Amino acid sequence: MHEYAVTQSMVRTAVEEANKANASKILEIRLVIGDLSTIIDDSVQMYFDIMSEGTIAQGAKLIFKRVKAEFKCKDCGEVFIKPPKGFDCPKCGGLGTPTDIGKEFYIESIEIE
Repeated sequence: MHEYAVTQSMVRTAVEEANKANASKILEIRLVIGDLSTIIDDSVQMYFDIMSEGTIAQGAKLIFKRVKAEFKCKDCGEVFIKPPKGFDCPKCGGLGTPTDIGKEFYIESIEIE
């Protein structure tokens, strides 16, 4: 449900930045979303469609770029992409812990006219 708040903030930021650039319309917003952020693309899209109505962002295309979660093994120090199931290190089988890669949620770019 936190998609509501992050989408609201994203719309506000995109519109503010577009206004600073004297844009008449936002055509596209590129978002970077880490797999560990638990943000669901479809929910962001749904809220965006509602929240952008009547703004210069209305009708803009959202592009979602997903970042795979990176883990680091507590035992051997190996850095690896989280496997589909579990958190085991592919090198030694030890337990991996999350790094900062995969927690992202930010606007990468905004295309305006």
